[in-house]
Amino acid sequence: QVQLVESGGGLVQPGGSLRLSCQASRSIFDILVMGWYRPAPGKPRDLVAAITSGGRTNYADSVKGRFTISRDNAKNTVYLQMNSLKPEDTAVYYCNAERDGYNYWGQGTQVAVST
Repeated sequence: QVQLVESGGGLVQPGGSLRLSCQASRSIFDILVMGWYRPAPGKPRDLVAAITSGGRTNYADSVKGRFTISRDNAKNTVYLQMNSLKPEDTAVYYCNAERDGYNYWGQGTQVAVST
């Protein structure tokens, strides 16, 4: 079992930045993929960014060049650096971990981008 806790959300003006953190309750060395998701029309959780144990990354087209996903295995933590934020980025962001064919989810952290 893997417990995930997100933090770092908040209110920011357009063009601003936030850094989200997802801390796991145990080592993430054996977790194949970790990622960040947010709701989309018709979907409760849509992929924003993901990173594999080998360091490969994948991003939604809407955030490429603005968001960066990274991990610190020593801290059991995955980060999402969000720059040049837009109002359409407003959402609850959820952390995900895939291990042995199971998907684990955090409770989410709220990001609001508004003037």
